[in-house]
Amino acid sequence: MSETTSSPTVAIIGAGPAGLIAAETLARASVTVSVYDAMPSPARKFLMAGRGGLNLTHSEELDTFLTHYGDARAVLEPMIRAFGPDALRQWCEDLGEETFVGSSKRVFPKSMKASPLLRAWLKRLGDLGVTLHPRHRWTGWNDGALTFETPDGPVARTADATLLALGGASWPRLGSTGAWTAILAAHDVPVTPLAPANCGFDVAWSDVFSERFAGRPLKTVTVSFDGRAVRGDAMITAHGIEGGAVYALSAPLREAIARDGPVPLAVDLRPDMSLDALIARLSRPRGKQSQTAFLRKAAGLAPEAIGLLREAAGKDLPTEPEALARLVKSATLTLTATRPIDRAISSAGGVSRAAVDSALMLRTMEGVFVAGEMLDWEAPTGGYLLQACFSTGVTAAQGMLSFMKGTAPQQ
Repeated sequence: MSETTSSPTVAIIGAGPAGLIAAETLARASVTVSVYDAMPSPARKFLMAGRGGLNLTHSEELDTFLTHYGDARAVLEPMIRAFGPDALRQWCEDLGEETFVGSSKRVFPKSMKASPLLRAWLKRLGDLGVTLHPRHRWTGWNDGALTFETPDGPVARTADATLLALGGASWPRLGSTGAWTAILAAHDVPVTPLAPANCGFDVAWSDVFSERFAGRPLKTVTVSFDGRAVRGDAMITAHGIEGGAVYALSAPLREAIARDGPVPLAVDLRPDMSLDALIARLSRPRGKQSQTAFLRKAAGLAPEAIGLLREAAGKDLPTEPEALARLVKSATLTLTATRPIDRAISSAGGVSRAAVDSALMLRTMEGVFVAGEMLDWEAPTGGYLLQACFSTGVTAAQGMLSFMKGTAPQQ
């Protein structure tokens, strides 16, 4: 579809899931869509997510699903109800990629890859007339025109409406640098500072523990902080601890560290075993076994779990069965800091919720919409991140259509 036609024209900046689903929604409504992205190819972070199987969404009951968005639920709920997990699965299957529900109730494409889905998606977008402009780094506006840096020098483009879908600031090498925050701040758009989400945390491991166990998993543990407990897997790193169970608590942990400094994280290394049962096992005669061998056999602990017990104790492990069992059920680590945002899975913060209307148009910039991770919300891994990106992209596209028809909501 040519940009010289009389149909409405839209510029979408950012070729991630939010931007591309918005492009598809608009193109189906006969809008001329141009997508601009700083990278040489689209959806690089989406492709990276596919390395872990591409967890698209989650199959749990929707009211439960929505609780994972915390205080952003009120804003996101109507968008997710309008384009929710079932709609996302149907969209995926319409592209020829069947989905399945894993044992964790997470939803994946059967191929367990992002690349086949993205190839089919890009073909569909091309068939709909969407034009992709790679290597176009957005630099702001000049006399109402969008400005970009390109390999051939600066260019300017105009459109009837614009969608910003530039992501947050995690994994900047994949394109989401957060540089847009300064551009919007210069236009008086309120932006909550970006912060790491679904991130790891620093722990002052001993050199011996770090060298021996960095990169080893802690399988099926329960981590607890401030009255919240999450069961899952964690990973020991050279700097500290990360993994799905820790990510689910990253928001309250991050906020507590920022407010109070180092915080405790309790790790139950045997969540399937009651304290009394564990005491009984650890009360068996140890004989000539080393303490490590005894813990491995009696408590079923892996070497890395035993090493973590020693780190938590800060000295020799207790020999009295009840004290040792209590340590296994609540090995407390001191988290000293969040890992840097460029190593986080996602980011918190972004364009303030009060800065956009229900159609995701900026209140101070008519015709400019925002979607995806640029908005101020966060969620744990498990399909919640991609779902909200898709849902906000569809909402923004529908808002743009209403705006261009002169029927945008008055708020």
